[in-house]
Amino acid sequence: MEQYVWILWVVLGLGLIVAEIFTLGFVLFWFGIGAMAAAFVSYLGFGFGAQFLVFAGVSMALTVMSRTIFVKYFEHGDGDGMKTGIDSLPGQIGTVSAASKGALNEGAVKVFGSTWTAFPIDDSLQLVEGEKVEVVRVQGNSIYVRPVTAERELPEWREESDRGAKLKVKSKK
Repeated sequence: MEQYVWILWVVLGLGLIVAEIFTLGFVLFWFGIGAMAAAFVSYLGFGFGAQFLVFAGVSMALTVMSRTIFVKYFEHGDGDGMKTGIDSLPGQIGTVSAASKGALNEGAVKVFGSTWTAFPIDDSLQLVEGEKVEVVRVQGNSIYVRPVTAERELPEWREESDRGAKLKVKSKK
């Protein structure tokens, strides 16, 4: 019976490699390779203790090495990812929909179709309805804004495309 133990290791190895297809992690593959290495050691005639040590050693070594490689080359820090939701608000331009009022100069600003409770970043500033403002930071469910300078209001490509659209409308008449 001991001469056929290597076949059990091969079946276990192939089973683990196939099972890897149905899992989200990348661990079972390395244990399948470890079982194949144990099958080779068993085929050479070594005892079960040596087979198990080879299985455990190869599996753990490959798992540790792959985790190190994956973290080094495939993990992205906070700066590499795409910002979505609230994280994407700072730097965006909004329109004041309700002027400042009260002691805290609380107003409302519409950014990307959502209206936010807004406060000027500088206490001496007032939010004027219709004014363009830039979101500086988000704190809780409020945003802190500052007035937009003229060069930041419309990018050049929008100004040119607006002029082009007006020219086309005039030429059709």
